[in-house]
Amino acid sequence: MLNGKRILLVIGGGIAAYKVLELIRRLREQGVGLDVVMTKAAKQFVTPLSVASLSGSKVFDDLFSLTDETEMGHIQLSRAADLVVVAPATADLLARMAQGLADDLAATFLLATDKKILVAPAMNLRMWLHPATRRNVETLRRDGVLFVGPDEGEMACGEYGPGRMSEPAAILGAIATALNGETKIALPPGVGAAPGEKPLAGRHVVVTSGPTHEPIDPVRYIGNRSSGKQGHAIAAAAAAAGADVTLVSGPVALADPPGVTTVHVETAAQMAAAVEAALPADIFIATAAVADWRVEAAAPQKIKKSAVLPHFALAENPDILAAVAQRRSGRPRLVVGFAAETESILAHARDKLARKQCDIIVANDVGGAEGAMGKDENQITLITPSGAETWPKMRKEDVAAKLVRHLAQLLRERLDA
Repeated sequence: MLNGKRILLVIGGGIAAYKVLELIRRLREQGVGLDVVMTKAAKQFVTPLSVASLSGSKVFDDLFSLTDETEMGHIQLSRAADLVVVAPATADLLARMAQGLADDLAATFLLATDKKILVAPAMNLRMWLHPATRRNVETLRRDGVLFVGPDEGEMACGEYGPGRMSEPAAILGAIATALNGETKIALPPGVGAAPGEKPLAGRHVVVTSGPTHEPIDPVRYIGNRSSGKQGHAIAAAAAAAGADVTLVSGPVALADPPGVTTVHVETAAQMAAAVEAALPADIFIATAAVADWRVEAAAPQKIKKSAVLPHFALAENPDILAAVAQRRSGRPRLVVGFAAETESILAHARDKLARKQCDIIVANDVGGAEGAMGKDENQITLITPSGAETWPKMRKEDVAAKLVRHLAQLLRERLDA
């Protein structure tokens, strides 16, 4: 599938650059022709000699090389490739791309190319989650730049979280997808868009899922019975529909969905901070069952049982859905909340829609033996200012797929308006 293709590889300056040598080897095995541009910082991690030896071609690194620039080399390179791959794409390189800078050969090439660009980000998790990086990533996605990763794992600095560059095999698969127009992520039938359809391609979706646990003491907490099944299914469906998905998950016994950046939190305050760090986004879906209250002063040690019953002062937790829906700047185009109710479901959902000022409330019954919490099936009603639409009971994966298709259509209509 890749034989005879030509790729221009831009190597950024990060410790993950060592993985690029394996990527080059795999590309050459597939019959791919390579041109390589290295930033000045990249040469601190891998040598041009190593890269040239594996790629079988000259390494370019100087914007002002008289030999190359007599024929406007950076313009020719930018037009000869079938695809441009940036790996590792550091926070600095993403920022320069988003701003349209042309201060070295790599940046100039990226600005001059008329071909698709695929980037494999690699940076510290705090850098990846920083609002500035999120803004730059969102800008690049809107410009049509494709992303693979980053993955979650242990960093060279010792921290753990999202920011690791994807492995060479994953990048190779993303290259094949970009060149051959394949579906971004292969998931089971019924999850996400139909094969070949990517209605959320280039969009960023933030999803919250699961419960929050608010500590009483080191061994006890205030929580609820949310399993996270619906939220995780929605995150997977959005990824299958082509979106870049950030899933902010409370404590659940579920695996992270494939192709999704998952941020694990415990408390409502942590979830609020993670959501804020993940924005901006095109769609925000607040599926999590966030605890309304927390213990104002959690005990530092386990509270021992005694004849005197303990008394706890409760404080109100941050209202994540309302905070996102009522943002004065950078509000997602679609803000979707969930209403888990046990009685007067539609009335409470309509009240929540008005109070939170979101676009849609997804109402479901969580009361009694037939309630949705922790189950594999769900029956929902979509509440909007213009009315209500009840869907039949179905598996949560199917609910997620249908909901994502519905939101993709609404987003397209809003963008076209």
